[in-house]
Amino acid sequence: MADPATNPTPDPVTPNAAAPRIGAASASSGPAAPAQRGHTIHIADEFGTAKRNLPPAKVLVIAIAGVLIAFGITAFFERAKPQGGGSLDNVAAADLSGQNSVLVALTFTLRNTGKKSLWVHDVQGKVVTASGTMTGDAVSAIDFERYYQAFPALKENSLTALSPEDKLQPGEEIRRTIMVSFPVTLDAFNQRKSVSVVVQPYDQPVPITLMR
Repeated sequence: MADPATNPTPDPVTPNAAAPRIGAASASSGPAAPAQRGHTIHIADEFGTAKRNLPPAKVLVIAIAGVLIAFGITAFFERAKPQGGGSLDNVAAADLSGQNSVLVALTFTLRNTGKKSLWVHDVQGKVVTASGTMTGDAVSAIDFERYYQAFPALKENSLTALSPEDKLQPGEEIRRTIMVSFPVTLDAFNQRKSVSVVVQPYDQPVPITLMR
């Protein structure tokens, strides 16, 4: 009787042999895959630079010039102007003997050309002579009669006094007189370059000047 078949003896496992890794590419499996190519974003060129954030210099200069021109035109047409106008109609002067001064009666027309009421805050007279410019405050209206008695020439063509706190409605026109003393001789006053009434309204930056 034949001997039963013997099982083949398995090959011994070498302990130091490295088992092959599943999916590992073999050095001889073929050429390496080419590196992936795509668009490169240069962030430094896109953000945070005047070259990318600002318009061209020529456009910027033109825009700035346009803004400055518009601002200048607006400022020109909206600049402060007197709220009124009128004319200086009559000038009468009297010599204050021994004082090297004159007392002058100035009669004028005052008109409110604004859109709101004109309140008189202050009134002065101004004279320009060869010696320079001099100003004087208007004397009180209660003294008019006394001055008329002392210097009758002042009363000629004179009217009611203009006083502080007088009020003109929009479009209203009045004729008034003020008296002012100037520290000049009568001859120097008669040879003057100009004489003016200066009315300063409340809440107005520019006074109303009536010159002759």
